[in-house]
Amino acid sequence: MSTVRMPKIVYGTAWKKERTTELVVQAVLQGFRGIDTACQPKHYREELVGEALRILQEKHGIRREDLFIQTKYTPITGQDRSQPLPYDPAASITEQVRTSFARSQKNLGTAFIDSLLLHSPLDTPEATLEAWRVLHELQQEGKVGLIGISNCYRIRPLLALGREAPVNVVQNRWFEGNGWDKDILDYCNSNHIQYQSFWTLTGSPSLIRHPLLQDIALKYECTPAQAVYAIAESFGVVPLAGSTSEKHMLDGIRAEDLHLAKEDSDMIRGLIWE
Repeated sequence: MSTVRMPKIVYGTAWKKERTTELVVQAVLQGFRGIDTACQPKHYREELVGEALRILQEKHGIRREDLFIQTKYTPITGQDRSQPLPYDPAASITEQVRTSFARSQKNLGTAFIDSLLLHSPLDTPEATLEAWRVLHELQQEGKVGLIGISNCYRIRPLLALGREAPVNVVQNRWFEGNGWDKDILDYCNSNHIQYQSFWTLTGSPSLIRHPLLQDIALKYECTPAQAVYAIAESFGVVPLAGSTSEKHMLDGIRAEDLHLAKEDSDMIRGLIWE
């Protein structure tokens, strides 16, 4: 069982296709200790993440126990039915989640998953709650560390999940197109829920170009991308970084060592939310 805490930044493996193994190995060797994937062949090659974990241990001495691994159960609405599915879509939601989890264990070569998320709410609140109960059961069985949900932009579903079992993680788009998801982020920060972000850089070009952000990057002698990551972290956000470039991978890693003064973080907060 891994006891690794969630890192301040996580490497995202969506859309890496056949390059998944080499990129995950490269990201970990650069310094990433968190990896995000999903049991969703449409956008992820989870089994190639597992191959990367094997290579990292056998060739580089980086043990599974040294890494934070997060995956997801993806409802049928998020799957591509033209590809082999990780579960029988005619099965009950409970069976789907357990079958998907077993496939993730096999793909990743690990019995324990540090964090397991619902990839999105399901078609109905009842179905979402059924899936959530299975995640909680897996957590109680000691097979999963944290449980959570992705792509959830309303507080009411989070309240419903929380009545069944504590929500540990929310993973959403955090970008200028949704006002940096302020209501959900505030809710998470107030309720001991770790907020993870995706689209942190690609979805916020105006912020990256803004003179205030540029001034902060100059002040801390970092790149604008590093400044955005550091700002996100100062707001209680764990960014996902999915770059295929070594230089941009390093932006994410080096941002972990930046410690912004409160006044700089507050200036950006005022810029994007007030």
